[in-house]
Amino acid sequence: MVQVTPFLLLLSLALVAPGLSAKKCVLTGTWTNDLGSNMTIEAVNGLGNFAGTYHTAVTATTNKIQRSPLQGSQHHVNQKSQPTFGFTVNWSFSDSVTVFTGQCFVDETGREVLKTMWLLRSWVNDLKDDWKATRVGINIFHRLRSQRE
Repeated sequence: MVQVTPFLLLLSLALVAPGLSAKKCVLTGTWTNDLGSNMTIEAVNGLGNFAGTYHTAVTATTNKIQRSPLQGSQHHVNQKSQPTFGFTVNWSFSDSVTVFTGQCFVDETGREVLKTMWLLRSWVNDLKDDWKATRVGINIFHRLRSQRE
């Protein structure tokens, strides 16, 4: 029985250790996506709410692209290390709004990645044009620079 106890101790440490060493994915910072758009997320408050700015690299309008405000919320029950989140961008240069939803991951190399899906709603003049007013897509964001560095 004496020999079994050290084995069980080592086994329990092996099972618990990966959870202890897992890096936490943090939304705060500056991110860039697969299209070259950049966003900055300011501090996430105790309720999980945050604000920031989004500078898109792509647009369907001929207006000059401007940095636009974003507002969001992170789900942080039990302070999970890879939280889900959502945010809205109210475009400063067009009559449209985009909502993003996603999850903050830490990949196998320890790099933080935001996997998102979005809906963009553009203004249309008439109900008959409603069919072309909403677009959907995905983006993957990588940290451009860290607020923690």
